[in-house]
Amino acid sequence: MLWTIFFLLNGLLILVLRYSTRTRQKNEPPLDKGFLPWLGHALEFGKDAAKFLSRMKDRHGDIFTVRVAGKYLTVLLDPNSFDGVMNDTVGLDFTRSRNQVIKRIFSLQLPSIKPSAERQWMEQHFQGLNLSKLCGSMNSNLQKLLLSDPSGCSPSEWRQDGLFNLCYSLLFRAGYLTLFEKRDNATEVYNEFRKFDDLLAKLAYCSLRRDESKTAKLSRERLWELLTPECMRGNSESNSWQQSYHHFLQKEGIDAEMQKKALLLQLWTTQCNAGPAAFWLLGFLLTHPEAMEAVKSEIRGLALQDTSLQRPPINPLEAHSTPVLDSVLSETLRLTAAVMIRREVVHGKVLQMANGQEYHLRRGDIVCLFPFLSPQMDPQIHQEPQIFKYDRFLTDRKMKDTFYKDGKRLKYYTMPWGAGSNICVGKEFAVTAIKQFVILLLTHLDLEMCDPEDKLPPVNTNRYGFGMLQPYGDLQVRHRLKNTQNEI
Repeated sequence: MLWTIFFLLNGLLILVLRYSTRTRQKNEPPLDKGFLPWLGHALEFGKDAAKFLSRMKDRHGDIFTVRVAGKYLTVLLDPNSFDGVMNDTVGLDFTRSRNQVIKRIFSLQLPSIKPSAERQWMEQHFQGLNLSKLCGSMNSNLQKLLLSDPSGCSPSEWRQDGLFNLCYSLLFRAGYLTLFEKRDNATEVYNEFRKFDDLLAKLAYCSLRRDESKTAKLSRERLWELLTPECMRGNSESNSWQQSYHHFLQKEGIDAEMQKKALLLQLWTTQCNAGPAAFWLLGFLLTHPEAMEAVKSEIRGLALQDTSLQRPPINPLEAHSTPVLDSVLSETLRLTAAVMIRREVVHGKVLQMANGQEYHLRRGDIVCLFPFLSPQMDPQIHQEPQIFKYDRFLTDRKMKDTFYKDGKRLKYYTMPWGAGSNICVGKEFAVTAIKQFVILLLTHLDLEMCDPEDKLPPVNTNRYGFGMLQPYGDLQVRHRLKNTQNEI
């Protein structure tokens, strides 16, 4: 027994020494290990990644390596140099680190599925005619939910709610009804999902308290059960998106247990961002009257062009452009989309920067792009980046796509959906859903803040790296159905 303890302690000491004695070699990025052995900067990184990485950028520049829980992350913050990472499919790999995070969060392993096969299946559903059908179904479901009155109140009676809860609930349930087979448990799934989603970052960082770990486990298991489609019970002949995914998993040799778990991953992937994005967008409009009036004016123009805007089902986005709303959405995503793009160095790699400087990347390290800091919040690219400007992406009533840094036109000036070959497949579906929701809400509801002096709540800082940021708190609003949709 004593010898066992000795060898365990000796092994632990070797690991600590191994990860504590690393030094910067010639042509490597600046190295910042932090003071804590093995942990390094893990606590600060998990608490507020944006604040931490901004401090490292001020100290080291646009590229540096930090130690986080035994891993070494090389962070690249020069968007002119991103292609050296985005286009490398030989020396860099994104699947291993992604699979590790998926296992921690969803207790899911899909080793036999090739990312290219899954992406090809997704593209069949989120492009072309199938995309149009999904958008039409989403629009119909949004209208049914938005115009229904489960409380039994008079349609003209004001109701109070948190804006985040209102947006997340409506978009989540509409998305669930559009993509998933069951249609009678959307509210129950939403309520359970919110419990799980609130703990998602802590699941990824393995930082749950004991009571939180129990809650996450029970919530995850309950969602697996709620999401189990009728086709897995052998009594469904539906042609839903969910059933198509079920057949895809079967074809790839995934067993029934992992199929159930994979559905939760897809639920989170497809439904976790639209609601928060709509919250921030409407929150910015409510707190910036000039922007709200510009969007409403554009919607009034749509109504004049398309009388079908007055009666369901509507989908004016297929026929008309909305440059003002597009700019507001782009500005919202610039301020609140905080994806983190990771690649594992599978072979020693030389990264050439746009300024001609070269850096050697070590095998086993993780290369990380954090577009939220740069390009999205870079003052050299976007003037006064902390301030919401609804027309930042507008020029002559058209979308602006020319931004510069160091005199060079940028290929990547905002990256809410990733970029390159791994850009989000469901981007068009998500964008359309958000815009449909905003148009429907502003067309059919009177919406105002309960307190006109309220400000948007701060962001929940532990959500950096997991798609759309979420608020710490909510913005209280009141709403009621309009007497007529002509009063936009």
